[in-house]
Amino acid sequence: MNRLIAVEKKEDILEAYKKTPIALLLEYHNLGVPFEKYSNAQLLIGMCMDNRKHLRIPDNFAFIIRAGGANLRYSEFKVSYAIAVGGVRAIALIGHNQCGMVNLISRKELFIKGLVESAGWEPVWAEEHFMHFAPMFEIGNEIDFLLNEAKRLRLRYPKITISPMLYRIEDNLIYQLDERAAL
Repeated sequence: MNRLIAVEKKEDILEAYKKTPIALLLEYHNLGVPFEKYSNAQLLIGMCMDNRKHLRIPDNFAFIIRAGGANLRYSEFKVSYAIAVGGVRAIALIGHNQCGMVNLISRKELFIKGLVESAGWEPVWAEEHFMHFAPMFEIGNEIDFLLNEAKRLRLRYPKITISPMLYRIEDNLIYQLDERAAL
């Protein structure tokens, strides 16, 4: 977790994000800045589907795509739509600690049992389903995944500002990631 950069005041926001919608996101969520009114989305937020995360942002401020692990690989058309039609020029990629998409194999039996008991699946179908999809959605380490996903998205959308961030469940704050360690 030593790659986290806290935002406790406006001056803590990295220079690359100052005067961008990413700075506004951090100001609204972490610093409690009063909301402005928006009629159009200012950015796209890609974040995990985990129910423990809730953002403090104004209405109409952002498009939000929720996907396990903040993995946007299988949501690229939606990302492209937000850019091409929605006009966003920034993406906040927000993962979180204690993510269920880390070490998925450890949840294999729980996953199978849950589909059998709750959804009425046959055990063999549930296991096949897990084995087919788990490798696609496993993210490994949260921070490493976010840094790599930001790099991938920057190659795909070179004119878009992309910021990898981590939401800490313990304090409900968003942290910037120090990307220098990843170089």
